[in-house]
Amino acid sequence: MITTDFVPGSPCWIDLGAPDVPAAAAFYGAVLGWDYESMGEGEDMEGGMFRKDGKIVAGLGKLTEEGARSAWMIYYDVADADATTQAVERAGGTVRVAPRDLEEWGRMAQYSDPLGGQFAVWQPGSNTGAELMDEPGSLSWTELYTTDAAAAKEFYGGVLGWQFGDMELPGGGGTYSLITPAGLPEERMHGGLMEMPAENLALADGRPYWHPVFNVTDCDAAVARVTQNGGTVQMGPDDAEGVGRLAVCVDPAGADFVVLTPSPSAT
Repeated sequence: MITTDFVPGSPCWIDLGAPDVPAAAAFYGAVLGWDYESMGEGEDMEGGMFRKDGKIVAGLGKLTEEGARSAWMIYYDVADADATTQAVERAGGTVRVAPRDLEEWGRMAQYSDPLGGQFAVWQPGSNTGAELMDEPGSLSWTELYTTDAAAAKEFYGGVLGWQFGDMELPGGGGTYSLITPAGLPEERMHGGLMEMPAENLALADGRPYWHPVFNVTDCDAAVARVTQNGGTVQMGPDDAEGVGRLAVCVDPAGADFVVLTPSPSAT
């Protein structure tokens, strides 16, 4: 499970780059019950924070990178963003945004893994990350679809110190690798990765990509809100034994995410 007791290698923050900030704020407000708090003024607001029950759960900003698709960015806690950047480069990754300070809040950097999967890190200062995790309306899991699971495990294990445990999916669905921060028990698993052929990764033009999984109290109701507000459903809702009921969704701008109602045995 993901907690707000962040440790190196655990997810601590997510933000969305969207071409239309007000539209994205309205969509996720309707689907996940989030309140949006703009950091700007007027109709041309460039970004801000999402809150759930008063607690900060995610960020939202204007998509400015030329040719980039709208997507969620997942940030992982690190003790030293500069040292992590050096580790990324040694392991064959690419630095997309060099380490930089965000006032006194912390230090961030963004990367691509050697296969093209994009992720980010956060070295906490006065701000450690999101204020709500693993509760309805907040991040509960992170997931990587990649074209080479073995290469991904080698890269992220070296850079972020992750531990992996493989499980076979029912019905010959392949192998799913569970991710846990270094030195922590399985109860602190925070994500997974799965190998897929490039043709199944059309959202990112065949490149690997990360996406967030959001906890919801009623998966089917959440899916209905997705479609009612202009989003689409790629898969589900389906029941996953020992996990819960889930659906893979895409917002109106093309950013993918999963909604999950955990089974009682998974909570």
